[in-house]
Amino acid sequence: MLKIFHKPLAWQQFINHLSNNMKRFFAVILFLLTIQASNAQLFSKEKVTYDANQGRGSTDNRLLRWGYFLGFNSYDYNFDYDFGNQADLRDIYVKKSPGFNVGLIGNLRVNSFIDLRFEPGLLITTRELYYSQTYFTGTAFRTSDLTREVKSTYIHFPLLVKISTKRVNNFKPFILGGFSTAINLSSNENNPEDNSSGQFRVKKNGLYYELGFGVDLYLYNFKFTPSIRGLFSLKDELVRDNDPNSPWTSNIAGMKTRGVFVNFTFQ
Repeated sequence: MLKIFHKPLAWQQFINHLSNNMKRFFAVILFLLTIQASNAQLFSKEKVTYDANQGRGSTDNRLLRWGYFLGFNSYDYNFDYDFGNQADLRDIYVKKSPGFNVGLIGNLRVNSFIDLRFEPGLLITTRELYYSQTYFTGTAFRTSDLTREVKSTYIHFPLLVKISTKRVNNFKPFILGGFSTAINLSSNENNPEDNSSGQFRVKKNGLYYELGFGVDLYLYNFKFTPSIRGLFSLKDELVRDNDPNSPWTSNIAGMKTRGVFVNFTFQ
């Protein structure tokens, strides 16, 4: 059975299958949460007493708290160009595809309004790059040379500061921000082949800053937190082709990841 992972594309087919199943799973989870939220009277004036660990003190006031998250992502690339005298070159178009996130949460309470959070997780996403034919003027090319698919599987390590407002009934809005690093398990940084062989190479390690907002919703048995967060790379992630005049990479001064997460947290 393990031999299937040695076949070309077998690993990616497994990831795509897992991604489709996760999307269906998220839809079911959101439906169940809607029912739970209704039962918990989130939009009433009744204040839910949130204490999932009765007998050991209020969970919301504990120094350390744990949880997990599920969610979606949309990754993009921000390009800086060095076109020189080639004014007819167009921007590289990036087609984004929805991916998914899953991971754990460690929360350190500083005070009633400030928390430190560590959220290691697995993120899977795909981007497609489309080049204009003007990049290949004067050279022979195939239709397949105009597109490059970049599949990424990240182990993501963000360290965030969460700043909350005062709780109002069963709501507690917050903003958060911080820095993160990630290891791209799908990186082909050390591959000796480049775009001339169909290999678009990206670096394995990334460094980012993140900003976002969300709201804690207090239910009877747990705290549910939807949030939206943006991610922005701090360094160039492109591995350039061996040919300094490569039509795929010679005109790119910098390529940085940017992305949006929609996460659903359970504590």
